[in-house]
Amino acid sequence: MTMSSKKLTLKALQNKKGVEKITAITAYDALFAGIFDGEVDVILIGDSLNMSFGGCSDTTSLKLEHIIYHAQAVCRKAKSSFLIADMPFGSYTTRDSALRNATKLIKATQVDALKLEVTRTKLHIIEALIDEGIAIMPHIGLMPQYIKAEGGYKIKGRDETQSKELLESALAFEQAGAFGLLLEGIIAPCATTITQSVQIPTIGIGSGAACDGQILVWSDMLGLCSDISPKFVRRYLQGAELIKQAVREYASDVRKGSFPSEQESY
Repeated sequence: MTMSSKKLTLKALQNKKGVEKITAITAYDALFAGIFDGEVDVILIGDSLNMSFGGCSDTTSLKLEHIIYHAQAVCRKAKSSFLIADMPFGSYTTRDSALRNATKLIKATQVDALKLEVTRTKLHIIEALIDEGIAIMPHIGLMPQYIKAEGGYKIKGRDETQSKELLESALAFEQAGAFGLLLEGIIAPCATTITQSVQIPTIGIGSGAACDGQILVWSDMLGLCSDISPKFVRRYLQGAELIKQAVREYASDVRKGSFPSEQESY
């Protein structure tokens, strides 16, 4: 069912917890933002664009200027869904740099909120941003920006120590004023405990069905990335094959001289 064209507010998003599952998807441009807008609750301008859009092997080389450019494009077309932008790697290493870059991102794009990949060591940064009036969603668990430090993508919460740390982090971020949490790559029982222990909504990716909502990278969901197939991705369209077939038909029509036709010519 298509959502109302009315803008989804932060309060309305939070009120979905325990009532209705939150739907979220990434978008990086005006074209797809316009298609997705109102069909999902949340659109994330994610740093995943560095991989699915930019062809890079990870997210770490993305610059703040790149996020701003893509967020501006999304904001031009998305008027109903709640809009969140990622803070890229290296843009919030200190309290001052986080405040400076977050303020720049908000002013340049007018997104509704920001998402940061953080552990509790950066609780003071989250607190500073929230004190400044910025809506913040901490991203915990598997954090792609930490790939080099951790030597790859590591599923989290497998042991009691990790599970305890993740829960304590979630509670600390909630206490600091975070409006929600993104849980990535956390084993389902741990993600369930976190979701049940906090009063703010959780959005999961690869973290089981008990989260308050789910998010997928749009190109994964539509089957456009054939070289990567994470376990948690469900493809709703064989997009790559459909597009290739359409391009082949177009190219064939051009070569045969059947395109353009007389009706398609001035």
